Amino acid sequence: MDNNVLGSEDDAYIKLPPFSALHSSLENHSLVNVQVTTFIGNPYPSTENITGTVCTLVLRDGLTEISVENLTELIEIILPRPDAPVLSGTTVSLEEGARVGTTFNTTDPNITVIFTIQPSVNVSLKLLLGLGSPPNDTHYKHCTVLRHTEGYRWLVTPEMMEKGTGTWYVNASLFNSTWSKGLTLQITTFTTKCMYWNTKQLTWSIAGCWVGIQSTPRMTHCLCNHLTSFGSSIFVMPNYVDVSLTAQYFATVNENYVVVALLSAFFGLYLVTLLWACYADRRALTRRKMTLLKDNHPCASYNYLLNVQTGSRRGAGTSANVTVKLLGTQGESEPHHLSDPDKPVFERRGVDLFLVTTPFPLGELTGIQLCHDNSGGHPSWYLNKVTIQDLQRKKVWHFLSSSWLSSDRGDGLTKKTLNAAKKNEIRSFRNIFQTRTSTGFRDQHIWVSIVDPPWRSPFTRAQRVSCCMSLLLCTMAINIAFWKIPKNQQSPVIFTIGSLEVTWEEIMVGVESGLLMFPINILIITIFRSIKPRFVQPKEKNPDMQGLKPLGVTMPTILKDTEEMVNLLCKSQRNKVPELEKKLESCDDLCSALGRVQGVIQLMQGLSESEPHWVYCSKFVLYFLHHLSMCLERLDESAFPTPEARQHILNTVHLQQKTSEMVFTSHMAYSPPRVAREKRKSSSCWLPWWFVFVGWFLLVSISVVSTYFTLMYGFAYGREKSIQWVISLAMSLFQSIFILQPLKVIGMAIFFALLLKPVAVEDSEEVGLLLKGKILEHRRPTVQGSHETIMLYLSVSFTKA
Repeated sequence: MDNNVLGSEDDAYIKLPPFSALHSSLENHSLVNVQVTTFIGNPYPSTENITGTVCTLVLRDGLTEISVENLTELIEIILPRPDAPVLSGTTVSLEEGARVGTTFNTTDPNITVIFTIQPSVNVSLKLLLGLGSPPNDTHYKHCTVLRHTEGYRWLVTPEMMEKGTGTWYVNASLFNSTWSKGLTLQITTFTTKCMYWNTKQLTWSIAGCWVGIQSTPRMTHCLCNHLTSFGSSIFVMPNYVDVSLTAQYFATVNENYVVVALLSAFFGLYLVTLLWACYADRRALTRRKMTLLKDNHPCASYNYLLNVQTGSRRGAGTSANVTVKLLGTQGESEPHHLSDPDKPVFERRGVDLFLVTTPFPLGELTGIQLCHDNSGGHPSWYLNKVTIQDLQRKKVWHFLSSSWLSSDRGDGLTKKTLNAAKKNEIRSFRNIFQTRTSTGFRDQHIWVSIVDPPWRSPFTRAQRVSCCMSLLLCTMAINIAFWKIPKNQQSPVIFTIGSLEVTWEEIMVGVESGLLMFPINILIITIFRSIKPRFVQPKEKNPDMQGLKPLGVTMPTILKDTEEMVNLLCKSQRNKVPELEKKLESCDDLCSALGRVQGVIQLMQGLSESEPHWVYCSKFVLYFLHHLSMCLERLDESAFPTPEARQHILNTVHLQQKTSEMVFTSHMAYSPPRVAREKRKSSSCWLPWWFVFVGWFLLVSISVVSTYFTLMYGFAYGREKSIQWVISLAMSLFQSIFILQPLKVIGMAIFFALLLKPVAVEDSEEVGLLLKGKILEHRRPTVQGSHETIMLYLSVSFTKA
C-alpha cells in the first residue's frame, strides 16, 4: 500500500501516503481489504451543497473497519466535477508602475479561494490580500510572489482569511520584472472546499481536510489526514457522605487540616480582594457619570449623547484637550471641548459619555471631526470608536476609528474626520465578533471581569469577587464529591509530578465538576447583572430670584451673546441667515443682528407645516429673546447712545419676543409627536433594585453549603486522599478559568455575530433623569459671564417649557 493509487481520474483518484505513515494503523492487521466507492452526486441526506463526485475509501480487516486518522502524511483525493462550467476569466491591462485588483465576497468561513493570474509574458507578480479596503505595500493581510516557474496560482485558505466573512481585495503588481507594452493579465477566480462525511454526527465536516494546489474548476484536489473517526464518553458518579457524622468528622481537624488550610487561604484571599474591590467600586462611581459640556449653549435644547471609547493599547489614553464637531445633512454644530473638571477622561480602555446640545436637529449625521491640541505629557490617543445617539429620535450612528490621533504614531495626524459607518460595516461578522469578544471577556468572563469590568455595568467588582468565591467553593464541593469514584485501576496516567500521578480519571472529574457547577452559579451571576441600578433622585428645588445675587450686565456681553446666537443660526442653511460681516461692536451692529433674527422669525412664521427643525429652532430663538429682553431692561441707559436708541431696541426685542412665542406655540401644536421612549423587554437590566438581596442570599447560601460539604468530604477522605484531591481541584479551576469561561464568551460572540446582532447602545435610566432636568442642577457646569445669566433666567422662567 506504499503510495498506491486507487481509482481513475475519470471517477475518483486517491493516492495513499507512504506505508510508514499508515504503519501505526495497520501494524496489527495481516490482511487489509480496500473498498473504494464513488457516487455521481451526494448520497447522504444533508443541507450542505455537495457537487461533483463523492468518493468513499474504507480499509477493513475482514468485517471490521480499520480506523485511520491523524496521519503524519496526507492522503490525496481528486474529485472530478464533470458538470462544472468553464470559467473564461477576466483580462485586464497592467500599465507601467500601476497595479490591478479584483474583489470577492465570502459568506462561508470554510471556503478556499483559488486565484489564477496568467500574464501575457513571463513575469513575476506580487499579490496583496486585504479585507474591507484595497491593500497597499504597508497595509495588507497576506502577500505572495507568483513566478512562471511555479505556476501563477494562489490559494487563499480559510486560515489566511481568519475564517471570517466580508469583502476581500487582491491587488497584483510587477515584482522585480521589466514592464513591456501591452502586458495583460487573465484573472480567474473560483472557490471550493473539501469535506468528509462524519458517520458519528451524520454531517459533512471539514476537520482534517484541506484544499490542494492542483484544484481546478473541473476538479477538486483534497488533502486529508484520516478516513473516518470515532468517539466515546465517560460519566463519573459522585461520592456519598453521611451528614449524621458531622461531629465525628470535625473532631479530626487536627489530623486532617489540608482542606481547612485550603479553605482558610481562599477566604483570606477573598477578604483582601473584596476590600480592594469595594475601594475600586467607589473610585469607579465618580467616573461613571456623564458629562454635560460647559460650552453647550444654555438656550439650545436638542440633545446628542456621545459615547467615546478609548482603545486598550499601551499608551492609548491622552492628556491632550480633545475637540469634536458634529456634521449633519441639515447643519453642523459648533466645536465642543470634551472635558470634565470632576473626573479624568479618555483613559486607556475608558468609555466617556458627553451630552452635546444644539439649537436644532442636524439631520442625519454624516461625520464628526475630532482633534486634539497635542498637549500634556502623553498626548497620543488611540480612539476605538464613537457612538452618537439622537436622544429625541432614538437614532444611533457609529463612527469606527481603531486608529491613533497622534503626531508621532499611526499616520501622524491629530485631526481626523470620521464618516458614519454603513449598515454592512456595523453588522459585519468581523466587527460584531470582535466587539462581542472584547465586551464578553470584560463582562461574561467572571474571573477576568474583576480587574476590568464594563464601566457602566450594575454588576459591581465586589459582587463579581463574591461570585468568584461562590464559584470556587461550589467547584470544590462538586469536585471533592466526585473524587475517586469509580476507582479505575486501568485509568491511564497523563503525566507524573514527582510521586504524584495525574490520570485520565482525574481530568474527567475536573471536567464534570466544571459542567455541574456552571448552571448553579450562572443563575446568581444573571441576577446581579440584570438588576436595575438604584438612582437616588435629588429633590427638586423651586427656583427663586430672592437670595440670588444680581449678575452684572454690560453692552459687550449682550453683543457677544447676540453674535454667538446669530452664528449658531448660520450653521444651518435652512434658516437662511447670512453670516455677520464683522463682530458686533455697537448698538447699530446690534440692530443689524436683530434684523437677521427677524428674518428667521418671519421664515418660521410663514411655514404652513411644522417639523422638528423649526420646533427646536423657534424654541432656541424664544429662549434667547427672553434672555436678551431681561438683560436690556437691566442695562444702564449710559450704555446706549441716546434714550431713543435704547427704547427702539427694547421695542424691537419685545415685538420679536411676542412673535416668537406665537411661532413656537404654533409649531408645537402642529409638530409630529415625539418618539416614545420604549420600554425594552430585552434590556439587560430588568430586575428591580431590591433583587440584589435575593442575589446575596443565594450567593451566601450556596457558599455556606459548599463549604460545609467540602469540609465533610475532606474529613471523610483523610489527609493523604485530600492532598491528592487538590490536583483535581486545580484541573477543574484551570478548565473553568481558561476553557469553560472563554468558550462561553467566544460561543456567545459567534452566536450573536451569526445573527448579525451588534452590541446594543446604552439607554440607561440615568439618561432619562438627565433629560427631565432632575439632576441637571447638580451636573451642569457653571459658565462665567453672560451664559450664567441665561442659565439663571431659564431656571426661573422656563422650568415648565
